[in-house]
Amino acid sequence: MGNLKETILRADGLSKTYWDADRPIQVLDKLTFTLTRGEVVAIMGRSGSGKTTFLNVLGGLDIPTEGQVYLNNVALHALTEQTQAGFRNEHIGFIYQFHHLLPEFTAQENVAMPLLIAKMPPKVALEKAAHLLEQVGLGDRLTHEPSMLSGGERQRVAIARALINEPSLILADEPTGNLDHDTAKQVIELLLSIVKSKKTALIVVTHDHALAKRLSKTWVLQAGRLVVED
Repeated sequence: MGNLKETILRADGLSKTYWDADRPIQVLDKLTFTLTRGEVVAIMGRSGSGKTTFLNVLGGLDIPTEGQVYLNNVALHALTEQTQAGFRNEHIGFIYQFHHLLPEFTAQENVAMPLLIAKMPPKVALEKAAHLLEQVGLGDRLTHEPSMLSGGERQRVAIARALINEPSLILADEPTGNLDHDTAKQVIELLLSIVKSKKTALIVVTHDHALAKRLSKTWVLQAGRLVVED
């Protein structure tokens, strides 16, 4: 998997400004930091502080006003839209509060989707998806559609989908925010154990202080800047 201290993600002078009528709103203010392989970081901050915008800019889903994001030494926002989409699919896994599974496809097909998009032969993609679903404890749910799964099971499927391409980076936005306490705890344990075994870098937006304490470090987004919490 390479050097554990290998830099996976680097933000260089990252700024994002929105305009409300004629008034600029600075959401991100010249953020510069690095994230190394296997590092897991919590992002906290009050509602409306820009945490989701921050993740979207890091993941190439939103464009910074200034600055650049480097993922595996590739300048993400310098890529064409089409190239960036392929690069993102290969190198970044996304997990959201709501699972965003495709309702008409089985758990196995949902997990295989990033591989199918990348033109992997369906038989191979589905085999890989089945193996990963076994790892997250859903080996007996391969043919179940999302409507047949519990909330915790759907989120496990979403985690498997995020990991299927063995990405360098996972971006998770309140991944347990829609689950009850016990299920949330199980899902986080699962996510952290898999991330640790695969040496994947992870950024989790959360309001859960107990979860944040489980991670390597916590950054609080305040007035567009990242403050390291002790």
